[in-house]
Amino acid sequence: MSTHAKRERLLLADLLEAAGPEAPTLCHGWTARDLAAHVVVRERRPDAAGGILLGALKNRLERVQAEFASKPYEELIQLIRTGPPRFSPYAVKQVDEAANTIEFYIHAEDVRRAQPDWSRRDLDPVFADVLWSRAEKTARLLGRKSPVGLVLRRPDGQTAVAHKGTPVVTVTGEPGELLLFAFGRQDAATVDLEGDKEAVARLHTAELGM
Repeated sequence: MSTHAKRERLLLADLLEAAGPEAPTLCHGWTARDLAAHVVVRERRPDAAGGILLGALKNRLERVQAEFASKPYEELIQLIRTGPPRFSPYAVKQVDEAANTIEFYIHAEDVRRAQPDWSRRDLDPVFADVLWSRAEKTARLLGRKSPVGLVLRRPDGQTAVAHKGTPVVTVTGEPGELLLFAFGRQDAATVDLEGDKEAVARLHTAELGM
């Protein structure tokens, strides 16, 4: 597995283990156990994981995910740590890096920031640049449901247009925080919002993300 994805995978597993199965997460209605089951099903049950994006498979996904959630929590954590089976597309290094770096970063923060004593993680510059690259490439997809024009901006001035329209709200923050915001974790992201007051309020409650 590649460096960033592997590191984020192990960090997510550690955070889930430390939090315990009944701990809350930023994923609406999901405990840490539910989130762990989601991660495992996504990698190990492609026949059901399609329900993440396809409504026709949603019922199957929920059923399979519930089955995995009923397994011992320690088993789920170990399955996350050991990574996908050989037949999974995620076992390919390039796919792992492209698809899992952001997935695991976001879910690690879902666990971390749902705890009352959470502290912000300092990201190294190389990883921050990787996250920004992903934010640039996926900005239009993540911001497609925005009710207002949406621009993501790093503190150094680099920008990515997530949604065209008026009025425009500019969200400024470090790459990891921008990704959290764009993935629908607006309340948890440490960012500054500039724009019309009403537009800012609408964006703050919008359903952003996949």
